[in-house]
Amino acid sequence: MNIAIDARWIFKDISGIGNYTRQILREFSKIAGKHQCTVIFSDPFLAERTSQETGICEAKHMKSVLIPWELFSIQSQLHLPRLLKKWNIQVFHSPNYMIPFAAFRRNGQGPIQAVTTIHDLIPLRFPDHAPQSRKSRFLPVFRKVLREAARRSARIATVSHVSAVDIETLLKVPMDKIDVIHNGVSPDFTPPAVPQGAFHTKRDHLQLLYVGRADPYKNIEKLIHVVHRLKTHYDCPVRLDLVGAPDPRYPEPQMCIEQFGLQEAVRWTGFVLDNELVNHIRAADVMVHASRYEGFGLQIIEAMACGIPVVCSNAGSLPEVAGNAAILVPTEDTDAYARAILHLRDHPEERKQRIAAGLQNVTRFSWEKTARETLACYEAAAPKEFV
Repeated sequence: MNIAIDARWIFKDISGIGNYTRQILREFSKIAGKHQCTVIFSDPFLAERTSQETGICEAKHMKSVLIPWELFSIQSQLHLPRLLKKWNIQVFHSPNYMIPFAAFRRNGQGPIQAVTTIHDLIPLRFPDHAPQSRKSRFLPVFRKVLREAARRSARIATVSHVSAVDIETLLKVPMDKIDVIHNGVSPDFTPPAVPQGAFHTKRDHLQLLYVGRADPYKNIEKLIHVVHRLKTHYDCPVRLDLVGAPDPRYPEPQMCIEQFGLQEAVRWTGFVLDNELVNHIRAADVMVHASRYEGFGLQIIEAMACGIPVVCSNAGSLPEVAGNAAILVPTEDTDAYARAILHLRDHPEERKQRIAAGLQNVTRFSWEKTARETLACYEAAAPKEFV
């Protein structure tokens, strides 16, 4: 079977979709030997970097190709279908919602089949999730693109059962066309050889950690309120690192920091590389995540893999991903977050139990498992003579 994977979702600064794409490419370079895989790029620098990082350059069954069209360009829609036919592709995988529509028929018949990963439908469920994003500003267009991609795809992959229900309900996709394939956790995320943090050293403050974007639905302001409550109501010295960069479209978190005078207690790290992220997580005492909704929530299992306890909201897929390892609290309950953090501080035996449960929980997730299940999804989508 000839597979094509659209790697144009990997950008210079690796985000969630780019990380997902990069991780499955890394695994495919190891395990997908019976299939031929063409990986599509439009940026020579990113093609070279990704090929080196993932092992594509050394895998005989994989090759990178450069095309001159950006992911969202009209030229891509016009010309990529012709190239897929020229390359004799049987299955095309888009790691997100955009596909070259003319290459695939709505009735599912044709020589090329599409597999599309839809990670979540947050923009449809919560139109104000990120009001300045293009998805929100052009919501009718985005909704149309999603529905058309779903109609023209032989299979839909998604990352949680919660997202699968949303896809069935909001896009009218039959559940038997949807494959739930959880994200994985990189083996780089492991506990430190020497325990760090206030629970193990003489550090005089609790170190909280958030990892992710600054979209409004991520609810960073709630975490800032939690820091303020811990410091003022519970007299608990605490600091919060926000791993990521502030978004100038949404100044509210920074305004909240300044309103409470927490410039010394709350800081943004800016974009960090993979090894830096691991170090940030290992140095934390508690991972906190107050998101109003998540399609998966990779950062909470990365924290668990590093032996860091997690306090997160009970929204979206987070209970599905966290299992019984995290302390789940109502999304908007500031004091519940504060009390959960203090409970971990003051009850070392339960903290150890939560950490152990987290390490056990992450054994459910690996990128190798994700890749193998994705290959099975390709085989289910492919014309039968090529399986």
